[in-house]
Amino acid sequence: MTGIPADPPRAGRGEPAPGCAGPEDIGKYGYEQQLRRSLSFRDLLVYGLVFMVPIAPMGIFGSVFEASGGMVALAYAVGMVAMMFTALSYAQMSRAFPMAGSVYSYAGRGIAAPVGFLSGWMLLLDYVLIPSLLYLTSGVAMNSLLPAVPVWAWVVFFVVLNTVANYRGIEMTARLNKIMLLFEAVVLAVFLVVAVVALAQGKGHGFSWSPVYDAHTFSWSLVFGAVSVAALSFLGFDGISMMAEESRESSRAIGRAMIGALLLAGTLFIVQTFVASLLVPDPGHLVSRGDPGGTAFYDAARVAAGGWLADLTALATAIAWGFANSLVAQAATSRLLYAMARDRQLPAFLAKIHPTRKVPVNATLLVAAVSLLLGLWMASRDDGITLLSTLVNFGALTGFLVLHVAVVWHYVVRGRSRRYFSHLIAPAIGFAILAYVVVNAQVAAQRLGFVWLGVGVVLLLGLLLAGRKPDLSAMGQPAPDGDRDRT
Repeated sequence: MTGIPADPPRAGRGEPAPGCAGPEDIGKYGYEQQLRRSLSFRDLLVYGLVFMVPIAPMGIFGSVFEASGGMVALAYAVGMVAMMFTALSYAQMSRAFPMAGSVYSYAGRGIAAPVGFLSGWMLLLDYVLIPSLLYLTSGVAMNSLLPAVPVWAWVVFFVVLNTVANYRGIEMTARLNKIMLLFEAVVLAVFLVVAVVALAQGKGHGFSWSPVYDAHTFSWSLVFGAVSVAALSFLGFDGISMMAEESRESSRAIGRAMIGALLLAGTLFIVQTFVASLLVPDPGHLVSRGDPGGTAFYDAARVAAGGWLADLTALATAIAWGFANSLVAQAATSRLLYAMARDRQLPAFLAKIHPTRKVPVNATLLVAAVSLLLGLWMASRDDGITLLSTLVNFGALTGFLVLHVAVVWHYVVRGRSRRYFSHLIAPAIGFAILAYVVVNAQVAAQRLGFVWLGVGVVLLLGLLLAGRKPDLSAMGQPAPDGDRDRT
């Protein structure tokens, strides 16, 4: 393959962290190193946390509360367990194929090229649409605070802001991630302290285990249906795998960062939703009527401390979703487009790397354009947020299902691994949980998701007939040394 040579290593920019093994050489997979290796383990961890948004439940709390019959903390706990098995599968495949592309690369090389394309296509449903969803949600939140500024204007503002930041390079994105993560942590800490004090003073409904288990409404189908909605909060830990070619540490750092980010964010999700559930003004009404305005969490904050806490949590949600989360989502999406383009599965111009900033510049600009158009269109629809969120979740969860299959196929079937828990049992459990979630997902998401899959099948056939079969030189490689049992 041709491309711009990587810059010579520079201390603190392209060299591995002291005491750590260096990054994997992607040359053995048929690629040149074009993206700049500058991200440390801490950068990867922060990236994943910002992508997931530690305060993400604030924006969709009412929807999860309704879907779970009030057992919102249980829905997030089950979701974290399901995603943990998925993170374990990501960790295995990121070691086998330490490159950008996520499930597209792992399924394409771990199973077969056509499976990789369809996996990447389904993942695009998640990655390409999620920036638009984030911009729209933030625009609605900001409009509620400043009604004089229309939603579409906020969408344009956030798209331009994030595109400029991502265009300046991954180092700029990493620095901004740390600032935004600190801001979210402070807001969450303020909410939790004030809310707990309010509960101790007798506000809300008092302490109860109903956010975890309610005998009057509990059923596994109900809980897993709610998980399909709550999954939106967890999407992002997998985006760490998109940064594999920009990490200056060993491939193991990718898996560790995923698991660490998932544990930290999942714990925060459970705690904040548990506390907020005890402060909901009218739980029965929220379960029966839903939360069309998306203000359930802010209403709970208002019970705890009045309008200032409600406004603070709403503003934090808008900034976190519209800037912090969208920033990293745009970066991850551009890397997926870049990975598919260099394998001749998307137009070649998407594989262009900026000569000095070392970012996939055309892919970044395309994601910005698509996000802007979709965001403006969905802003004119009453069901825009609901439609985008259901499609995003369906695309991500189906991609995760293929990931689990890829682990078993690559390590057990092809590599003859005897590490049965890591390479067979854990992926099987993760697959079973996610399959049940998908089955219990909203019917609209299932229908639209399968339509998208059908379009992908047609495109794949067209690519194969046109002679554009991907050149995946790593396909057929056995599992790496250390992952196979030696006889």
